[in-house]
Formats: sequence, C-alpha cells, structure tokens
Amino acid sequence: MVAAARAAGKCRAHMAFVPNRHGRRRSCGAIIDVVAESARVLAFPAAADAIELRHLRSFVAVAEELNFGRAAERLYITQPALSRQIRSLEQLMGCELLRRTTRRVELTVAGEALLERARALLGDVDEAVAAVQSIGGEIMGRIAGLWKPVAERLGDAGDLQEQRAAYEALLAHFDVPAGLQVRPVNAGGVQALVVGENAAAPPGVLYLHGGGFVLGSAFGHRPLAGALALAAGRGVLVADYRLAPEHPFPAALDDTYAAYRWMLEHGGDPARLVIGGDGSGGGLAVSLLLRLRDEDLPLPAGAALLCPTADVEAATLDLDPNDPVHRLLGDFWHGCAVSYLGGHAPDDPIANPILGDLSGLPPFLIQAATEDLLLGEAHALNDRAREHGVRTELQLYPTDAHVFHLFWSFLPEAAAAIEAAGQFVRAQTAALGGAATA
Repeated sequence: MVAAARAAGKCRAHMAFVPNRHGRRRSCGAIIDVVAESARVLAFPAAADAIELRHLRSFVAVAEELNFGRAAERLYITQPALSRQIRSLEQLMGCELLRRTTRRVELTVAGEALLERARALLGDVDEAVAAVQSIGGEIMGRIAGLWKPVAERLGDAGDLQEQRAAYEALLAHFDVPAGLQVRPVNAGGVQALVVGENAAAPPGVLYLHGGGFVLGSAFGHRPLAGALALAAGRGVLVADYRLAPEHPFPAALDDTYAAYRWMLEHGGDPARLVIGGDGSGGGLAVSLLLRLRDEDLPLPAGAALLCPTADVEAATLDLDPNDPVHRLLGDFWHGCAVSYLGGHAPDDPIANPILGDLSGLPPFLIQAATEDLLLGEAHALNDRAREHGVRTELQLYPTDAHVFHLFWSFLPEAAAAIEAAGQFVRAQTAALGGAATA
C-alpha cells in the first residue's frame, strides 16, 4: 500500500510501506524517496540505496540516549541489529554520524546537523500515518454503520421483505455518477436497466447483482454499475433477475441467460462483451458461462467477478460459532442456499458452479477483500479455474467489507478495484478473438 504526498516545489515525496515476506506491512520498513517531476531519483551522494525510516529511528534513539544498550531496549531490537542500522545509515550518508569509544557515544558535527532534521521528519511521518489510520477507521466505521440496519434484520427469524427494504436503503445512499444515463429495457422478457454515457447504445457488460439470490435489484445497483461503466468505457446492462424463494433455481439463471441472448441479438459481438457480477451474482455469472458453453452459444470475452461466491453452500466459510456476527452470517447464507436451490440437488454444477468443469471458459478477473469472511470463496474459484486451464487473475484489496465495491464513492480500495475491473473489460474486449484469447 503506497501513500503519496505532494511536497512543495517541483518534486513529489513518496512513502511506500514495504511488506515483509509474509505480506504484513511494517512501518519501520517505509522508504522515503524524492522523485523529480521527470521521474529521476535524486539520491544522496554515493548512496546505492534509499534511506529507510528504521535507519533514522535507530539514529535518533542512539543520539538521544547516547547509549546503544538503552537505545536497543527502546526500539525492541538487539544491539548488533542496532549497530548495523547505524552503520548502514552512515554508509548511505557518506559520513560519520556517531563517534563511539568503549566508554561513550557522542555525536559528530554531521550527526548534530542530522538529529533535529531527522526528528522533524519522523514526527511528520508519524503524524501522517496517524491521520491516515484515523481516516481509515472512520471509513470502516461508516461502512459498518451502513450495514448495521441490514444486519439487524438478517438471521432465521428475519422478515425477508424487511431485509430487502433494508438492503435497498443501504444502496440508496449512493448516487449514479454524474453525466451517466439510465434507460429501462426489456431484455428478452427480463426487466433490466442500461447505465452508461449513452444508454441508447448497445451495452457491453452484462452485470448480475449480488444479495444471496434473495436480496438486491437492478435499481439499487445503478451506482455501482455506473462506476463500472465509466471505468470500462462501455454501457452496463443490469438484469433484474427473479429472486428466491419466490422463484428458486433455475429462475435467476434463465433470466440472465435470456438477457445475454438479448444482448447478442441487439448488436452485441460476443468478443466485445463481458459478464460481471458481485457476491452471489458472481457465482451466477459462472453458472451462466457454463450453460452458454454447454449449449454451444458464443461466450463473452471475459468475466469480472467481484467478491464472488461460486459455491452455493459456501463450504470455505470459516465461522467462529461463538461469534454472534459469524453465526448471523452463517444462518443467513444457509437460508439463501436453501431458498435458491428450492429442493434442487446442490451437486448440480450448473446450480453450484464451483463443482463444474470450467474448461473452455473465458478469462476471469476475481477481486476480493483480504479480511472478508467469504475470501475463501474467491480463492476456491481462482484455484478451480486454474486447474481447468482458465486464465484467471486474483486481486486482493486490504479491506474487510464483502463486496466493498459498493462503497466506491468514498473507499479508495473500492475505487481502485473498479478501475482495475474497467481496465480488464477494456483489455478483454480489445483483444482479437475475444473469448478465444486465453
């Protein structure tokens, strides 16, 4: 994760938090570079590498304590490690900063010149990190607040109509991006909305909304579809497929199948089409691809799957039975699966596409949140696709909201993910042969 701040004058200061080999971020590994507008790195004289914050923190600790033992305890590192940090800094700076004897440590003139500047720099960095973390906490608190009314109505005893109303109320907090048009269409007998800069033009993306097959609507997903339309440069058709339990499997699949065929019949070159979906809509998109392949119908150029759940039983869902939130999610998803299947066999690969043979399907882009309880579903689908020779890319974003893309208007990770999904659509539809490029 990279935080960038524009400095005064004609250069930019970039602070990159470097992950360790386990992928965890460590603040002491931040590297400060000064990059000119021409993108040339302005290094210290004779410096073969960038100066890291840990070098400066080590120097300041020793300079203030004038004792390596106390400084090492203060930084929770060993004295040999601390000595290595100081030697590295002096090599990078090209001068001696601390004069050491067996009995004392003292600053050199160069060390005295660096001390106050290093203190100020570290103070600014700490302040910036604290501000970013505070904002991040506020953002996640805002997301939790938006989900709270929905969560309060979930569970075995929840009223489905109240759940649907609460979910639509959550979606209603967001607006369609300015400048976009929304046009209702009858897509092969399925009510749908086209969202794009020119809603009269043939749409290039078929989007299937999430909601566990029982919640959600095309209307509620207009803002997310609009953001994707802008990123992809293509109109997006959001199918208002029938929901369970009133309409169990295969009703939703039949509707999305009809909508896709309508797109083909209305000027949609399959090599210029992409299917997308979030959550259960991502799983439904894979089911649709399997049906199209099995019926020898033209496949689209790719599938953009946002936090997809391709296993209707969500076998990877690892829940703590003692956590009430986990129990609530588990009960809700179990109810969704029962409602969707409506007595249909759960081992049918069309209904439960994680069990299907995915060979011959177009490329996948799979996106997921690193702390999503349903993250395992994204990994499982990615692994399954690779096993069957499907070109797939799994992109992980450091947040904990399922289908975090809904919050693109204020969550940076969501905006970045939608931009990446748009680039995927552009790349796949520009490739010669569309779905044949694997």
